[in-house]
Amino acid sequence: MRYLLKQYFDESGFAILPSFYSPEQIDEVVDSITERKLDQPMNVTVDLLDTGERSFLGLLTPQEIATRRMKINDLYLDMAGVRELALSERIAPILLDLLGHLPALCNSLYFEKGSQQPAHVDSIYMTPTTPDHLIAIWVALEDAHVDSGQLEYYPGSHKIEQMIFSNGTPHFVPDEMPRWHAYMDAEVERHGFEKKTFSARKGDVLIWHANLLHGGGPIADPSRTRKSLVFHYFSADDATNLDLKLHPMSCGFWIDRPIQDVPEEAFERARFEKAYLTKYPDVARAVKESRFVSGIQHYDLFGKAEGRSI
Repeated sequence: MRYLLKQYFDESGFAILPSFYSPEQIDEVVDSITERKLDQPMNVTVDLLDTGERSFLGLLTPQEIATRRMKINDLYLDMAGVRELALSERIAPILLDLLGHLPALCNSLYFEKGSQQPAHVDSIYMTPTTPDHLIAIWVALEDAHVDSGQLEYYPGSHKIEQMIFSNGTPHFVPDEMPRWHAYMDAEVERHGFEKKTFSARKGDVLIWHANLLHGGGPIADPSRTRKSLVFHYFSADDATNLDLKLHPMSCGFWIDRPIQDVPEEAFERARFEKAYLTKYPDVARAVKESRFVSGIQHYDLFGKAEGRSI
């Protein structure tokens, strides 16, 4: 069975494992992440998807955490339940077979809303030292409604020869991404690759090759969630050559590393938020009542015009 899965993966660039994790195990992880968010920790970085800002959970208001589209980074570093989904005794051997090397978990991404990310391949952003020494999985934490911005992918697109950027490597150069997208669009059309949608059910797992073209579909109903966890894995050989700190788990490893840096602007934003709400109790009350997600939102919409400042 695993041999056939390997054959299919090599040909298509992906594999789907239906109902791989039980509802009970998924619920336990989701509940633990919900509690972690309520704690507003200062050691969990988030990327705000609508603005591109990076911050700590602890620098956001509870209303922002509850309502803004965000990507929560690297919960695997200190949440055993998240690591278990990534490197369980059942999934790790499959990753070993498909990657062809011992997997080393290098990051985790938690989403509550669809990413709406344009079609891309992971290898240009998380470029492995050795070609093809990267693999990823997507774990559905709930049923994905058609209006929630479902995961989209192009079977077979992992066979497209990757474009070389001006730096002489396949690692992306931001200013050259329009050329990359044009190149990939032309290759998809030339090969006749067709976009597929993953109508995931809770507990399903999608595994994909690092060069598989994939993205997040448009969200038709912003009120709907699409909870998921994404994991990326380097080969243990690459991780060792990079002198990364590895902890063994199942037949693989997880990489212990520092959390991602947060820019000073995020701290300045938090200082403004605190000072603004302290100075204007009416705004603080409005934020608490969820009429605004933050004091900064009030300032941008009304406060500046009203002459308010800190």
